[in-house]
Amino acid sequence: MPVETLPVNTEFLKYLHMQKKENRELILISGSNQKAVDEVNNHMKLFDSTFGSDENINLTSRTKLKKIEMLTKGKPFSYAGNSRKDTVIWNKASQAVIVNCKVKTINSKKFKNTLSFDPPEPALSQLFRSVRPHQWLKNLLVFIPLILSHQLSNTGLISDLLITFISFSLCASSVYLMNDLFDLSHDRNHLTKFNRPFASGSLSVVTGLIAAPCLFVLGAITAFYLPINFLIIFFIYGLINFAYSFYLKNIFMLDVVILAFLYTLRIMAGAESIELQTTSWLLGFSFSLFLGLALVKRVAELFNIISAGKTKIEGRAYHKEHMNFLKYTGIFSSAIAIGIFAFYITDPKTTELYAEPLILWAIFPLISYLLFRIWKTALKGKMSEDPVLFALTDHIGQIIVACCGAILWLAA
Repeated sequence: MPVETLPVNTEFLKYLHMQKKENRELILISGSNQKAVDEVNNHMKLFDSTFGSDENINLTSRTKLKKIEMLTKGKPFSYAGNSRKDTVIWNKASQAVIVNCKVKTINSKKFKNTLSFDPPEPALSQLFRSVRPHQWLKNLLVFIPLILSHQLSNTGLISDLLITFISFSLCASSVYLMNDLFDLSHDRNHLTKFNRPFASGSLSVVTGLIAAPCLFVLGAITAFYLPINFLIIFFIYGLINFAYSFYLKNIFMLDVVILAFLYTLRIMAGAESIELQTTSWLLGFSFSLFLGLALVKRVAELFNIISAGKTKIEGRAYHKEHMNFLKYTGIFSSAIAIGIFAFYITDPKTTELYAEPLILWAIFPLISYLLFRIWKTALKGKMSEDPVLFALTDHIGQIIVACCGAILWLAA
């Protein structure tokens, strides 16, 4: 990993620079190998001397303490550390400087003259943040087939869809964790993602490597309670997601096509879990709609990186030269979605479900306006880089969604 992308506690770094100005000797002594320690110092140009581990010695715990006592020759010293292995050194130090250490470790030991820097929130809380529970809103798409079939009073189907929702959410969270782990270096250079728990270094990689497969297995176990067709879709969804995280997200335009397909797959999964038929117009509308929204996301990301004086999106194949192409393609895809929706509401399979199918045309301008609003927000640079969440959390978007629901009810 490049030294310049390593996570740094900025407050502690300021403290070190202050100590340097006061002419205190700063020594970097670490359990990491000597080469890595030297690279850190060459980058930071802060420490007077550096000591790391080699094939003969592991500079941790008591071994590190002996090295420090040899260097200080009995003089008082301050020691900055971040783990339980450092407690033997803190006990001997005239000042214990505790950096990004677990709260339990800090509270369980009493050190003289303690100075703490930014104890992180509990690991469980950070892990919960990393699995992106707010993104589970996107999995509400599995309920679309039930809503459109007017069977909301069927508690059995609702129960099956709740299981579907949980299964997809667990799978998606597993993918988010793996994606963060594979994107560490890119996220640390990203304008907003550098604060994510893994990228910032506040959550260990080991935690992610354990949690990700556990969540996927839980999702798969949950999926076994549903029909075999749903189980097949679940594993296809997981496989494509992992392939996306590993490699496919780096391919120009293929990444947005995959994202649109994965959204549509959620609707298909909802239909298969309760064994309902979906029309090709609905699936076509979904794909075009979410392709347009995926392109909105790329446009928003490009707008933000251009505003920051950069030229490309970290970890993606998009450069500022692609802006116009993405805008025109995305707007065209959104327009196609609106057109397909017109075919959907005039399809005999759709009209036979409604007593007053003509009322459905009232949804047409609402969806059009919402898409226009999303694009306008993105092109003004005010999009938070996730247009789906924007549509679900924006007040006007919420009103439009509620109005569409009311129109469906009136038409039925």
